[in-house]
Amino acid sequence: MNQKSYLNESLGGKSIVDKIVDSITNAIINGELKPGDKIPTETELCESMGVGRNSVREAIKILDAYGVLHIKRAEGTFVNKEYNSKMLYPILYGIILQQDSANQIIELRKVIDIGILQIVISKLTKEKLKPIVNALKELENEIYSPEATARKIFEADVKFHSEIVFVTENVMLESIGYYVDKITRQSRMHAIDQILELKAEDKFLELHKNLVKLLVDKEAKSVSNIVEDHYQFWQKEADE
Repeated sequence: MNQKSYLNESLGGKSIVDKIVDSITNAIINGELKPGDKIPTETELCESMGVGRNSVREAIKILDAYGVLHIKRAEGTFVNKEYNSKMLYPILYGIILQQDSANQIIELRKVIDIGILQIVISKLTKEKLKPIVNALKELENEIYSPEATARKIFEADVKFHSEIVFVTENVMLESIGYYVDKITRQSRMHAIDQILELKAEDKFLELHKNLVKLLVDKEAKSVSNIVEDHYQFWQKEADE
């Protein structure tokens, strides 16, 4: 039985460029094109799909921008061999541009954090715990520093959570965490300003200590509750 080739489809309907992007993507998903493979030339794609060179060129540029393809001058265009953080751009921009993006980002981060903590609990060792404990100590020092600022506390908080994510050894989760931190920076900075103004530093630190205790005790069943406590606190301070 002959396997369908997604690179020989006649295109119609929506934007030709979008159709070409879909066809190349489907060819990768279904194994017709594998990581490291050189894709057909522009001329070959034009002939097999019945489209113009400009449309093919634009589609390749889009997939290159997404980190799916890699253009090598004088050699051709290849399917990337490894994960590239640029692959998350379309999803993240889609979230940002949603009218209710703030709530959707919070919901997304909750789900991600719960999953991350479950993975960390399964992989955590004494050696991997040390950077997390050190980051917690640095966060505590910043919180109670006479020169404490929202920016310094935010950066220490990001480092603390980054050390937790590193335990997963999953670059996609690290990338998602990085971009979500960027997206939520303004609201989190505002929340930290409120924490300092309302003298809620003790509660803020307690939540982080509870998180470390959860990891040390490997209390997987308590992950959802700990994450919910964390977000309720953040939401309350952000809304002040």
